[in-house]
Amino acid sequence: MSGPPEAGWLNLLIGLLQGAQLWLLRVLDVLGLAGQSHGQAAWPWALRLSGENLLIDLGQARRLGLTLVVLAVALLILLLALPWRRRRVWLAAAAVLLAALAPWPEANVVLVPAYPTTFHASPTGFTAESIERGRSLYAAQCAACHGTDGRGHGPLASAQAVWPPDLGGPLLWRRADGDVLWHVMNGMRDRRGTPTMPGFGSTLSDADAWALIDFMKAQGAGESLRAAGLWAQPIAPPDVMVQCGSRPPRSLSSWRGQRLRIVASSLGAGASTPADDPRLVTVLIAPQATEAAASQSGDCIATSPAAWTAYSLVGATTQLAGTQFIVDRDGWLRARGEPGKAAWSDDDLLCRTEQQPSSKPGVRPLPPDGLGALIARMDAEPVRFVKGGYVH
Repeated sequence: MSGPPEAGWLNLLIGLLQGAQLWLLRVLDVLGLAGQSHGQAAWPWALRLSGENLLIDLGQARRLGLTLVVLAVALLILLLALPWRRRRVWLAAAAVLLAALAPWPEANVVLVPAYPTTFHASPTGFTAESIERGRSLYAAQCAACHGTDGRGHGPLASAQAVWPPDLGGPLLWRRADGDVLWHVMNGMRDRRGTPTMPGFGSTLSDADAWALIDFMKAQGAGESLRAAGLWAQPIAPPDVMVQCGSRPPRSLSSWRGQRLRIVASSLGAGASTPADDPRLVTVLIAPQATEAAASQSGDCIATSPAAWTAYSLVGATTQLAGTQFIVDRDGWLRARGEPGKAAWSDDDLLCRTEQQPSSKPGVRPLPPDGLGALIARMDAEPVRFVKGGYVH
């Protein structure tokens, strides 16, 4: 989830690669040169720059970084040569020589296959309603091969040319959402061109495909939590509409930049909710919550009908009542408190960075318990999520 502490330059490099390609696509779209694919601007080439490979191979990342610096110097020399007629030839030759001597990285590391939809962004907002829609689509189209839990052990799995991948593992998270969309709509083939998964472009609409991807993300997060006891990859809280007393409703995502505490409550007689905490915005989710109930209680209550099932899915539990979730300022689910637990502890931090605070020079280890310590650790260890090679 987080890069090595000495590689801050790598974060900058990957961000530059991401931004450059996105801006290039936007410019091509404005000029009418990009074309359209599934409602968004299409990437026109079969290759793209890879950020994920650079995270794995720091040696190639350093070579690419140095090459970019050398090319920038060469470009500066060319610009200086333009008004300098007497030295123009020599300066231009020096620039060419610099470019030739640059430590170019291996092309197969830096360049990876791309699809027209590679840079597409999901329009759903990862809402509870989209996840619920994807649930029914998954059951109808995918469960027979991928299994009801996404682990790849459906009743038709053994009849496939290639065994279906585990959607609860890292494979789904390594690919850009646009790449996943392309495979859902157009299928997959092996290196020899043999189909290994059918495409569903004639069966699913674009909206259906994005909803299906949302469900696979939520299910994968829950399966990771069930199998490993943590969210191995960062997951955002399913977005829901929230009613706070008589104020206008707002989406959960509109609190981005603030910490959130999401509490599953039955809202019935005897139901207890935690006291307000100025460090957190508390939002309640309840089965069959209504705007009327929210207006009467004065609390912030999620009124989306699918909220309960969506959080049960990412929380890997069928007994959601009493469960609490903590969301950091960047909008990632970081901690889960189980029902009946008296206090928060460090063990509740289920989305962790690779680098522990105790191993950072000059940083004192945080206390192992308490909500304050949990918040301090989240703030000290922000999530840096790279999906499909790009920072999110």
